[in-house]
Amino acid sequence: MKTYNLPQHASCLIFDIDSTLYTCPAYAAEQIDCQVRHFADLRGISHEEGRALVAEFRKTYADEHEGKRISLGNLFTHFGISIEESIAWRTALVHPEDYLKRDEKMISVLTELKEKYHLICLTNNPVAPAVKTLEVIGIDHLIEKTIGLDTCMKSKPAREMLTLAAESTGLSPRECISIGDRYDIDLALPLDMGMGGILVSGAEEVYELPGILPPPASFTPSTTEKDLLLETLIAFLA
Repeated sequence: MKTYNLPQHASCLIFDIDSTLYTCPAYAAEQIDCQVRHFADLRGISHEEGRALVAEFRKTYADEHEGKRISLGNLFTHFGISIEESIAWRTALVHPEDYLKRDEKMISVLTELKEKYHLICLTNNPVAPAVKTLEVIGIDHLIEKTIGLDTCMKSKPAREMLTLAAESTGLSPRECISIGDRYDIDLALPLDMGMGGILVSGAEEVYELPGILPPPASFTPSTTEKDLLLETLIAFLA
């Protein structure tokens, strides 16, 4: 885990979903590969040729953009595949229930965080399959809003998506922290907009967030914390 520009106080956590709120390399890889296979089928080339074409474009893009990575949705636009088409592909091809399961620890951690922060998800998947992923993990009810590829018709990194995330909670970007597994896609633009950033390698590091996050700007203690404060005060006065 690596932190960037964490504010003294924060009120909103903006989570990436894939490889952030779960750790399953097979599912993360399949979400990419199922689209590449479909792309290859439509082009009448082999799956291996499709993979090679995408890999070569990624390499060229990185070489021409100081090593920065490009999202698959933005990559496909260079091959004439619109964001609308990418939305349709992902909605039809992504099946989280085949790979993921309920994560009791993640449920517990996000339940704790929800008492102090707004929790938003920002994803390059359309909202429907993204929410389905959250449902399988068991955390969909803890997320205040999910912003996806079909919300702004943009693929991360997109300023419109981040602005909407902040505005949906009535907060400024400086009160938000973006959390994800890819610096170029999930953190670079949020940091440029004045947000804090936390780079994680998967769910295991998200579990650690309650111990490292700055306090919210305004925080009403939970019932348990109120009881603890009262007990401490009584003990002090006794």
